Amino acid sequence: MTTTDEQYMRRCLQLAACGRQNAKPNPMVGAVIVVGDRIIGEGYHVRCGEGHAEVNAFASVRPEDEALLPMATMYVSLEPCSHYGKTPPCADLIIKKGARRVVVGCIDEFAEVQGRGIAKLHEAGIDVTVGVLEAECRALNRRFFTFHRLHRPYIILKWARTANGFIEDHGRAVQISSPFTQMLSHKLRAEEDAILVGRVTDEREHPQLNVRHWTGPDPKRLVVDRRHPLDLATLYHHNIQSLIVEGGRRTLESFLIQGLWDEIRVETNTRLCVGDGTRAPQLPATVSVVSSECYDGNVIVTYARGT
Repeated sequence: MTTTDEQYMRRCLQLAACGRQNAKPNPMVGAVIVVGDRIIGEGYHVRCGEGHAEVNAFASVRPEDEALLPMATMYVSLEPCSHYGKTPPCADLIIKKGARRVVVGCIDEFAEVQGRGIAKLHEAGIDVTVGVLEAECRALNRRFFTFHRLHRPYIILKWARTANGFIEDHGRAVQISSPFTQMLSHKLRAEEDAILVGRVTDEREHPQLNVRHWTGPDPKRLVVDRRHPLDLATLYHHNIQSLIVEGGRRTLESFLIQGLWDEIRVETNTRLCVGDGTRAPQLPATVSVVSSECYDGNVIVTYARGT
């Protein structure tokens, strides 16, 4: 049964996702202000450098509802910040506005926060609940958390294969994706910061690696080989929080062997077979299925690390 706290936290997650394109490199955050069973304010972090979710939620409260704030509960998907960055601390704003209770989805792993916002609210006498829909809140900002925890981008390995397990036909590229799944691939590209292929794929197929079948920014295009290996420290320095790897088998396997991946997406055309070619990479021994979706005979399975 869904609790009241979960109900409003789900609304926070809906709002937070609206900032997927423009909030970067900041995390996506949504906030909802509730009195009784009525939402009197809500907001999300629209754009980096502008107001955070809590600021926008308070700004949306109508003047006639301002007097209700001392009775309000604020729901926020990520711990309110406690430091001065491009904007003042949201924890201070919550204290100033006088909300009686704050419900937080998950702790912010960013070094300058990490529990300090919650501690500040506690010290001000505000009732704080932490961990409502924590898994969902963490998953929403998994790129942000991975980037700050491991000092590297969140890495998505991606390949398409025929029904009999090949990624090409005797060294020649073959159209495995359908028009619809190709559009989904370009949607993914628009949501990530960079995309990478190996030298052989680049020279053989000349992939554009852009979002021509979707709308949004093109990811930064990267090509690697033995003379120009991937430098994750450089990507971290340039604030690249997420990376798609779409190279050939050798490139993909180099990431698998090193354990440099966070998510794997495999598309299988269940109607297409080829006589021979390059076999698709083998999945790691321990993976768990996150989702499996079928579109006109093409199945896309997303994997995460298993135990």
